[in-house]
Amino acid sequence: MDQHAPQPGAEGLAEPLRSRWSPSVYDDSHRLTSEEVETLLRAAQWAPSRGNSQPWTFFVCEPGTPQHDALVATLTRGNAGWVPRASLVLVSAAHVRTAEEPESEQASPFALHDVGQAAAHVTLQARAMGLHAHQFAGFDHDALAEALGVPATHDLLAGIAVGVLGDPEDVDERTAARDDRDRVRRPLAEWAFAGRFGDAWIAGGAAGGVADSQP
Repeated sequence: MDQHAPQPGAEGLAEPLRSRWSPSVYDDSHRLTSEEVETLLRAAQWAPSRGNSQPWTFFVCEPGTPQHDALVATLTRGNAGWVPRASLVLVSAAHVRTAEEPESEQASPFALHDVGQAAAHVTLQARAMGLHAHQFAGFDHDALAEALGVPATHDLLAGIAVGVLGDPEDVDERTAARDDRDRVRRPLAEWAFAGRFGDAWIAGGAAGGVADSQP
């Protein structure tokens, strides 16, 4: 079985869910067209949100731009070897406060949830376009927020690296090894509950019973 395909139990997933994974080896010569970038942003634009509040902001960081340089300068050591090779990085932020004072009222109690949905839409749209997306949070959030002029009403959340697969021979051994790992997930019984917290939902069974250990 393809190590990047969902493990047993996910055969019924539709595309592009089944073929989505998060590679670290990108072709650093590949670039996206403006139309492709816009399509990815449109996917985020049409994500659902509480009361149509749309609390997301995405910084478009294309190689060779000041915002991309600012991002690269703040990457952690683990991400500095692969993120700069992507064709595009989108950095998400959430509108979390109504004013810049720390004690200000929440803009929306569901802002983080909604931005997460927008990010998921981007990753799936990327895969539908023959691209791959890898989300990451390993960067100096405060330094990048300052460089990008992010107001205190917003929190920077994560980056989404987008591109096409590259040659493992073109990257260091540590980065190449990241793409050789099997994809595994926690079993449903650990997080899908029926009734009270900890009562596992079981297909065709009752809550609190013995759940299947399959993912």
